Amino acid sequence: MKFCAELICIGNELLIGKVVNTNASWLAEKITGLGGNVRRIEVVPDELDEISDAIRLALRRNPFIIITTGGLGPTYDDMTLAGVARALDVELEVNEKALEMVRSKYASMSLEITPARAKMANLPKGGTAIANPVGTAPGCLVEFAGTKIVSLPGVPSEMQAIFTRSVAPMLEAASGGMVFREASLVFQGIPESALAPILDEVRKRNSLAYFKSHPKMYEGVPLIEVHISTTEASKEKAEEVVRKGLLDLKEAVVLHGAKVLKEP
Repeated sequence: MKFCAELICIGNELLIGKVVNTNASWLAEKITGLGGNVRRIEVVPDELDEISDAIRLALRRNPFIIITTGGLGPTYDDMTLAGVARALDVELEVNEKALEMVRSKYASMSLEITPARAKMANLPKGGTAIANPVGTAPGCLVEFAGTKIVSLPGVPSEMQAIFTRSVAPMLEAASGGMVFREASLVFQGIPESALAPILDEVRKRNSLAYFKSHPKMYEGVPLIEVHISTTEASKEKAEEVVRKGLLDLKEAVVLHGAKVLKEP
């Protein structure tokens, strides 16, 4: 079964353009590959009201999972978990499992626990600590009204490690083995406005496939890449849907005089 996900990326650095939001694109790709459907990606500042409001609004849409990134560290502006707690109308509390994770990490560096470091073990009441195999701040899982809220660090290597180890298996189980497949064709010699009605006809014959055109420019030559994708219950079915979509599109566009520059 295809599940829905929403991403909330937290950090002023994303909103002022200092940092490119690679976390969102990485997560979207992984979730899609696991059979999920990312419905929204939102970026909010390091402000308690903004974080809690974003989570409340996402919960109203009843996704299977909300994933937040950023704001789990020891500084004053790391307030993601406080925002989650406010959105759920629960208190932050010291999570003993999280505290042990933090304490163990710093002990391995011969460092003691300070109030700032202990702050990373404060989770929303009822939350579960998720081990961080790379960094010091644990992730957090809270369930509310059928939705899982997973909070991950903003450091890409930490976020990716926790997702791969602890979140991906959960999503794979939720999808029931749904399989995502994709492929692309690149055409020369046809403008997008001429391609549009061709795509409409091909789509009618391939209702299970999603077609998306992307105009490009290569060495001054206009090109169009068409991306074809689907999510199905089996690898065989997904590959069949994409293969048929590719073949139908290629034949239709070539008939209109275009040249195929790239195909799988």
